[in-house]
Amino acid sequence: MAESESGSAPGNSPATRESPWPVGLMSEKIAAWVDRLGQVWVEGEVTQWQVRGGHVYGKLKDLGQDATVSFTVWRSVAQRLSSEFAQGDRVIALVKPNFWVKGGSLTVQVFDLSHVGLGELLERLERLRRQLQSEGLFDPARKRTLPFLPGKIGLVTGRDSDAEKDVVRNATLRWPGVQFKIHYAAVQGDRAATEVAAGIEALDQDPTVDVIIVARGGGDFQNLLPFSDERVVRAAAAATTPVVSAIGHEADRPLLDEVADLRASTPTDAAKRVVPDVGEELAGIDQARARMSSRLGQLLSYETDRISQLRGRPVLRTPERIVDERAEELVRWIARGTELADRAIVDRSRSLTDLRARLTSLSPQATLERGYGIVQLAHGAVLRDAGDAPAGTPIRISLAAGKLAAVSEGSAGPAPK
Repeated sequence: MAESESGSAPGNSPATRESPWPVGLMSEKIAAWVDRLGQVWVEGEVTQWQVRGGHVYGKLKDLGQDATVSFTVWRSVAQRLSSEFAQGDRVIALVKPNFWVKGGSLTVQVFDLSHVGLGELLERLERLRRQLQSEGLFDPARKRTLPFLPGKIGLVTGRDSDAEKDVVRNATLRWPGVQFKIHYAAVQGDRAATEVAAGIEALDQDPTVDVIIVARGGGDFQNLLPFSDERVVRAAAAATTPVVSAIGHEADRPLLDEVADLRASTPTDAAKRVVPDVGEELAGIDQARARMSSRLGQLLSYETDRISQLRGRPVLRTPERIVDERAEELVRWIARGTELADRAIVDRSRSLTDLRARLTSLSPQATLERGYGIVQLAHGAVLRDAGDAPAGTPIRISLAAGKLAAVSEGSAGPAPK
């Protein structure tokens, strides 16, 4: 390259408005700077995996933020890989960044590729498990009871998946009138956690949904990682609607199983545990009706026997006997009362006669009958002393029959001794 008059190469001069760099020069500098980075180990999620002519072209996404880079695995390296890879896998890769000057794009060339170690994933999940448990999200007291018969079931699952078919078919067979509101979501890959959490939140906001089932038809450990994602777990914990986890994986329980109100072993098991069987319920009603009929029959039989025993007692068998016995007793008491009353009347008559005789003997009238009289002054006072009636004093004399008016002539001498 020709040198400038100052003796320095154009690429070494700073770019200015008056002396800008050519695009090619800038691209070459970017390529040189990227090339100095050398090989690095990176971790991410495979979001695209395409094989063409033995070479692999794909994309690797960051696990925590929105950052993606394209990668290439040449045939010589792809043939040495010890395991199969697919979209959704979490991997660790030895890569070397390359900037393609002609196209202006950045790619990385993969020299080694392996799945994220199980031990490392388990350690991360265990840390998250301990954190959520310390917050009380796994507390059994938080778990809500499922409704006996949900009117509408919310279902978060993959579109046209076996899990969806299993839940809908088995629930409908058990109770034909059950209704569903289905929220389709990716159940593996980089979009799964976000879409599943959004599905739970959307169904929880619907007041007609009585219970939410999150269903997936099993899978390997890495495919089930979205159901241990903190976003999914916290969405289920925050829901006011009961949540059922039906991931269908017995060996490794996702964290969603721990926070859900009910864990079902499979989507089919979820349908059976959420919706009652109409046949079983009708049989239960028949059994209850039979028990009630038997119990009522026993109660009626017992009461019938008790009434028969009561009616067999003499007092109820011939109740008129009580009246007859009381009637005879009443007659005796009436006779006795009459006798006592007559005797009392006789006694009172005799006593009255005696009292009358005594009264008569003591009465002033009897004295008057013997010829005596009662002398009274004009104002009614009985005259006892002749001195009280001097001559000319008007007096009245009461006799046994009648009264006389007279005038005193004065004292006629002393009273006889």
